Amino acid sequence: MIGEIIAIGDELTSGRILNTTSYFAAGQLFAAGHEVKAMNTIGDDPELIGKTLLDSLARADFVIVTGGLGATSDDLTSEAVADALDRPATFYPEILQRIRAANNNGSPQPRPSLEKLAWLPAGAHALKFDASTAGYFLVHGNKPIFFLPGVPHEMEELLVETVISRLAVWEGEEVRRVGQRLYRVAGLPETAINERLAPLAEGEERIRIGYYPVFPEVHVSLTVVGTDVADMERLFGEIDAKIRNLLGDNLYGTGTDSLETVIGRLLIDNGMVLALAESCTGGLIAHRITRVPGSSEYFLGGAVTYSNELKERMLGVEGELLAEYGAVSPETARAMAEGIRRETGADIALAVTGIAGPSGGTVAKPVGTVYFGLATAGGTEDSKFSFNGARWQIQEAACNKGLDILRLAMLRHDYAKNQSCQRL
Repeated sequence: MIGEIIAIGDELTSGRILNTTSYFAAGQLFAAGHEVKAMNTIGDDPELIGKTLLDSLARADFVIVTGGLGATSDDLTSEAVADALDRPATFYPEILQRIRAANNNGSPQPRPSLEKLAWLPAGAHALKFDASTAGYFLVHGNKPIFFLPGVPHEMEELLVETVISRLAVWEGEEVRRVGQRLYRVAGLPETAINERLAPLAEGEERIRIGYYPVFPEVHVSLTVVGTDVADMERLFGEIDAKIRNLLGDNLYGTGTDSLETVIGRLLIDNGMVLALAESCTGGLIAHRITRVPGSSEYFLGGAVTYSNELKERMLGVEGELLAEYGAVSPETARAMAEGIRRETGADIALAVTGIAGPSGGTVAKPVGTVYFGLATAGGTEDSKFSFNGARWQIQEAACNKGLDILRLAMLRHDYAKNQSCQRL
């Protein structure tokens, strides 16, 4: 289904509070197979609230409204909706009773201000029977409208527990069905991805492909719409297969996948354990790896050897090598990887050393120069990359590239193992 989101509150339009509710709602709706065509953020202006809602209803199959449902004088959403939809404000005593019961906190005296929460547009229904906060829905012109509180944790609870499930069983006349998928891409710039995929949507109104740089990687969304479910699913399957083929190994995952979760699965599948030696990234790669629950199953640990002294003492990098080639060199990256693998007994080890800046660069090795070393039982390899931006951007880009090097190495190992099994 096609939806729109309206976030209401002067605190949002003044910039005092970040609008996280719309972001959360859009993500949940996308994951549930719905398409959000527009997100509006407006102030506590009754006339603007009414006009925005009517405009959204003219375009969308459903609308989600957040904010302005509280008990204070500046909470004007319900009044504005009652006027705009010509649904006179109606008192719902059962809603007031439930809200008071959940909000009295043991006090024998009810709070009179809560009565405002029970004055809703005619035809409104509470979203949750035992609701402790404001939240209701109504159907107007055969289209559902959901009104949720602006407090993020309250809004998120009602959206996940009630709105998504109601939309899943909603049946409208000729409602468009939507198929969506998010693809996560590493190692390719947005322009290169666009060149590969843009022809897939040419001349086909049912297909939309979006490109979203999420530094330091790029996300791609596929949306296929149609009124015939079988035809939509067929078309979606065809385009999905083409996208996967065109992106190849640069496509590392879909949906909520991350490089670290994909690496974890590959390590577990191959019965391998990992160790890290980091210099310029300062432990960022280890942080990403250990964000994944259960990473202790495949991650032994690592060392942040920022100084040459620690590179020698902890990793066994020879002083002569450091003196001849420097800390930022392919030779040092290889020695670091071999050293951490030797010290930990890991099956695979990654090392990174570079110049994150803003100072320290030279003509031969400018700021952003980063070397990686990868050591396995089959040998050691190194690679060089040049990154741009501020110090934190170079560190994040190097962290992401290091994770992708690990992923691609694991894919090669996985392929080699499968080929060996086939020969047997």
